[in-house]
Amino acid sequence: MHSRTSELPGLHGLSAFAGAPAPPPYPERPLLGPPLRDSAREGLKIAIVGGFGAGKTTMVGAISEIPPLSTEETMSGAGVGIDEPVGASRKTRTTVAFDFGRITLDEERVLYLFGAPGQERFWFLWDRLFSGTLGAVVLVDTRRIADSWYAIDRLEHLGVPFVVARNNFSPPDHSLDELRDALTLPPHVPLVDCDARKRHSVKRVLIALTRHVIARTADPAGPAGPAGPWPAAWPGGAP
Repeated sequence: MHSRTSELPGLHGLSAFAGAPAPPPYPERPLLGPPLRDSAREGLKIAIVGGFGAGKTTMVGAISEIPPLSTEETMSGAGVGIDEPVGASRKTRTTVAFDFGRITLDEERVLYLFGAPGQERFWFLWDRLFSGTLGAVVLVDTRRIADSWYAIDRLEHLGVPFVVARNNFSPPDHSLDELRDALTLPPHVPLVDCDARKRHSVKRVLIALTRHVIARTADPAGPAGPAGPWPAAWPGGAP
């Protein structure tokens, strides 16, 4: 089967994003952020998933060029015994729908980021979120590794390419190899470190995902397994 990389122009935009200057930190951005360009013709979609309190909302906010649309609500007594932020006792708010952010790649292409709620009662939303997604980031909090298993299982089942990012809000206690073993993560799935609070760190995660998507597109029969329907909307180049 011939490579489809040449059919995927959107990767060119992500490649340009890799070298773009950082926008001002979120608190200094204009209230509405830069408007969507009239020339924008193609929207590319990436999902950010993971366990409750892993840092998904923080990640979207760190990289988005606009103040992210967030559906966080204050945690109440009704969630006691259900939403247990083990290891994140200071967490007082939680996402109840999706987080949404935007990155302009070039004159015609825009990358949309969707952060999914991590609680089990919202998992039914995930398959719809994954529909049309070019790839996903599974954000892992090593204090609650088991919370990441469902996201990895669903992405593998649906054939969506993904990378796993260890979120280091504090210094990690284990190596990436130990984490890979704990997650029983196949060798072909990228596993990277990140700090979801820092734009440059989140940017590296998205670049790792881009390269993984390119590799899967160039070799659909490779160890990553058959590519799903997602590449058709993603015309490309290489970073």
